[in-house]
Amino acid sequence: MLKLTDINRKLGDFALTDINLEIPEGQYYVLLGRSGSGKTQLLELIAGLEYPDSGTIMLDNEDITRRRIQDRKVGIVFQDYAVFPHMTVFGNIAYPLKARKEDKKSIAEKVEKAATAMNIKHILERNTEKLSGGELQRVALARTLITSPRLLLLDEPLSSLDASLKDDMKRLLRNLNKAGQTIIHVTHDYNDAISLAKRVGVIHNGRIIQEGSVDEVFKNPSNRFVARYAGIRNFFRVEITREKGILSGITKHNVMFKLEGENRGKDGLLIIKSDSIVLTKEMPEDTGHNIIKGKITEIIPSEFGMEITLDAGDLFYVNILTPVFEKLRFVEEEEVWMSFPSKAIVALKGTV
Repeated sequence: MLKLTDINRKLGDFALTDINLEIPEGQYYVLLGRSGSGKTQLLELIAGLEYPDSGTIMLDNEDITRRRIQDRKVGIVFQDYAVFPHMTVFGNIAYPLKARKEDKKSIAEKVEKAATAMNIKHILERNTEKLSGGELQRVALARTLITSPRLLLLDEPLSSLDASLKDDMKRLLRNLNKAGQTIIHVTHDYNDAISLAKRVGVIHNGRIIQEGSVDEVFKNPSNRFVARYAGIRNFFRVEITREKGILSGITKHNVMFKLEGENRGKDGLLIIKSDSIVLTKEMPEDTGHNIIKGKITEIIPSEFGMEITLDAGDLFYVNILTPVFEKLRFVEEEEVWMSFPSKAIVALKGTV
């Protein structure tokens, strides 16, 4: 449905570079990146607010690279909603239809339908100045969806909502997508990608550095930047050696890892997921695992239990469930053993 080919755009000292992207009809695509990564600039190119210096943008097999925003079958909802403060909710939603000079009866019917879908029919006659963030978001969505866009673009749509409103809006967006609406959603929030995306791209310094299904991207990060977005904190720069047929990676603090597979070269960057590490008070007997002794330096609550920091020369971060923690009763300054299989170690391709 949407295809971007070799898109480049220089904006002062910043540039979007070699953007290639295909988003099929019915997709919920989340573009994830930090502030200044280029995600909003890319959204504006797709919408027609800016034009690329080179490359093509195709929508439904039509070249829209240089088309005006009003001539694209694209709707965009901005981070600040861009709701007209001098108009009622009805006036805001009806605005694009009035601009097309549709008749009053058709406008009224379409506004009522859009407001019902967004659950804001009861506030159609209100002014927008005193609406909540969630209500403003729904007004902006209704105003955009009333034009029946083939593609809906969302710029950080959840960033200013509190937790309960955010859950409601996620449910609404999921339902829109289930009804067939193609959505591109840009955000800095990893949790938005996990809970909404069918497919995700990670953008950094104007380039899409990894793209795929949520599982493909976050379970197999291609570089350090993506791994950090996935919440992985155990990174280790190692010197790789093979002695007597055993492949190992050794950090500068002499922590040694048993590795699987072929020799990756002299140096490498390894990651270990926090929930792959098992902690015990006694030394494990499984000689096939990596077994390392360390001292607990910090214990703090985490989303699913407790995060334990261990100093084994290098720092390790381990997540354990609350029932396990309560059973083992780990304390700071205690020496413990950690173990994990070699297959839990991932060698990164890049160092971004």
